[in-house]
Amino acid sequence: MKKIALLGAGHIGQTIARLLHDSGDYRVTVFDRNPLAAAVVHEYADAFVELTGSDTGSLRKAMSGHDAVVNALPYTMATSAATAAVAAGCHYFDLTEDVAATHAIQQLAEGASTALMPQCGLAPGFIAIAAHHLAAAFDQVDSVKMRVGALPAFPTNSLKYNLTWSVDGLINEYCQPCEAIRDGVRLTVQPLEDLEHFSLDGVEYEAFNTSGGLGTLCETLSGHVRDLDYKSVRYPGHGALMKVLLNELRLKDDQETLKTMLKRAVPSTLQDVVLIFVVVSGLRGGVLTQEVFARKIFAERNNGHSASAIQITTASAICAAVDMFFAGQLPQRGFIRQEQIGLPDFLANRFGQVYAHSTRIESLS
Repeated sequence: MKKIALLGAGHIGQTIARLLHDSGDYRVTVFDRNPLAAAVVHEYADAFVELTGSDTGSLRKAMSGHDAVVNALPYTMATSAATAAVAAGCHYFDLTEDVAATHAIQQLAEGASTALMPQCGLAPGFIAIAAHHLAAAFDQVDSVKMRVGALPAFPTNSLKYNLTWSVDGLINEYCQPCEAIRDGVRLTVQPLEDLEHFSLDGVEYEAFNTSGGLGTLCETLSGHVRDLDYKSVRYPGHGALMKVLLNELRLKDDQETLKTMLKRAVPSTLQDVVLIFVVVSGLRGGVLTQEVFARKIFAERNNGHSASAIQITTASAICAAVDMFFAGQLPQRGFIRQEQIGLPDFLANRFGQVYAHSTRIESLS
């Protein structure tokens, strides 16, 4: 039985603890700075430890004796946690969407005796696995479009949005530069730009650039694809209002105020839906062909547990990565990219099956 040090007992951390515990193959020690979190995770944690320090030394001491670290803390802690994991001799997995943190972890992995695998969530994470799988089936790849939305099932405010995951992560992806490939050239594009509209199953959506969703695909597919980009999906009108807040009211330069405003005024919800939409086009057998992977995953209420769609998809993805790693299906040291996971293997995994059992979307306009 593998010993897991789980950092963070928020909504995602709680779900990770439950999934790993219920599998019967993992002993989970939960670390969180809030002592009240112990009551929330006691059913799934073999132990709870109040995390009193966030420096590398404190983290390394906390991780010692565990086989792997699963980091569900805010993205700002990713580099420190990964550094501590290397020092403690633990394998490392996280959910970060932050590009700078991922690059730092990639450098840490050089020469490391353990494995480091960041970006193990939905986007980045599963979306890269699906996109890479589709692209591999083409003789020549023309374009890869990756679209993901974590949306309220019942939007009622002007933003047409509810808080379904980390506010810190949300603002970070709206403010940081985005990676893309256009006409074969890797470049940086601005968040909230390149607006597009589409519909799935009769529902209208918009999509725009956000940071981090591509993971390491720009590096992996550079020289093999003409166009590659990632955009977040929202209901129409959301992007324009966020531009007002971030750019015209200059809250991009005062993100703490923006976080306070959003937490105070925008309700959270467990009634959400995750939309996954990947389109790859290119040449196959000399014929210009297009392949689409599209899914909807909904919130669940069963077995006495309520879980949002973003909790389900994010926690299941990182649990699948951990599970496949310990099953020997992934490299056992160094930096591991999401696209090194085969899509069929992921969907066959006991945790990854969430994506296989989701609603397949057949209609697109």
